Amino acid sequence: MAQTAKMETQVEIKSPANEFYEVLSSKAHLIPKACPDKIKSIEVVEGDWKSVGSVKLWTYCIGGNTSSSKERVEKKDDKNKSITFKALDGDIMKDFKSVIFILEVSAKDNGSLVKWSLEYEKSNERIQPPDAYLSLAISMSKDIDAYLLKAKAA
Repeated sequence: MAQTAKMETQVEIKSPANEFYEVLSSKAHLIPKACPDKIKSIEVVEGDWKSVGSVKLWTYCIGGNTSSSKERVEKKDDKNKSITFKALDGDIMKDFKSVIFILEVSAKDNGSLVKWSLEYEKSNERIQPPDAYLSLAISMSKDIDAYLLKAKAA
């Protein structure tokens, strides 16, 4: 029987929503510079940095190990600052039949609210939820925020 579930978390950041969203939607090549201890590299495999359908290969550190996974941009809504990414293969797919990350960024007071949702289907009921991936997304979001604020101050 399929073990599908959804997890969500959010973090407040100081950067403007449009600047943060722009990094994830069209300037992902900046992410390894913003989070060098977490994201080792991101390479375009198909398409480009910004188009729906583009595939990127991420190399990242999680749980003390270096892993890699390919993801495809499934949907983008620039007006509402939302992106849906689908994991295609790699380490994350060893325990899951499907994994989808959804990013939503909204303006809030003097900054933004970044919401990450993770929808997944376990390969069997003994598999633990992918909490570490959601934690990585939040940690990465904080690092991108710090990077943007530092660039603005320079």
